[in-house]
Amino acid sequence: MRLTKPRVEPLPEAEWTPEIRETLPRGVGGGRILAIFTTLARHPKLLKRWLVFGNHVLFKSTLGPRERELAILRIGYLCRSEYEWGQHAVIGRGVGLTDDEIHRVIAGPDAPGWTELEALVLRATDELHRDSMITDATWNALSKHYGVEQLMDLIFAVGQYTLVSMALNSLGVQLDEGIEGFPRP
Repeated sequence: MRLTKPRVEPLPEAEWTPEIRETLPRGVGGGRILAIFTTLARHPKLLKRWLVFGNHVLFKSTLGPRERELAILRIGYLCRSEYEWGQHAVIGRGVGLTDDEIHRVIAGPDAPGWTELEALVLRATDELHRDSMITDATWNALSKHYGVEQLMDLIFAVGQYTLVSMALNSLGVQLDEGIEGFPRP
């Protein structure tokens, strides 16, 4: 973790208003309410509005779940967000990624073993992180697999999780119980 303690403490349950109780997502993380949400509960209006967009990216996107999770893991790694990485390693396993594949995300799009589409998703994520733009070569190659909505959902997924990683890192949101950060050698 980049910060060893929170800059913004999660809001204790004793301080949850009825509006916050209604807004906090349930059923994520095995039924417990995750630290990201209790931290963002310090700003209830932001939390409520952000959840609408976040739910689209995570649950209603036109991307396949594997490709979505590869992009999220890659941007979490590139942004050095252990919280993001840890949560999405669990979600990634839930959509069929193996531990080997999750660890291979660190090596990036040129690591052996990716399908053409998986490598392109990782490459697009790298380009968005580095240049805030997908190159023509990667865009054209992705266009053989994806329609316009999928291309847009990929861009917005990477952007959403860049934003989330910035917030997690800056606020010092700590790993939830039972969640591991980056793999250690």
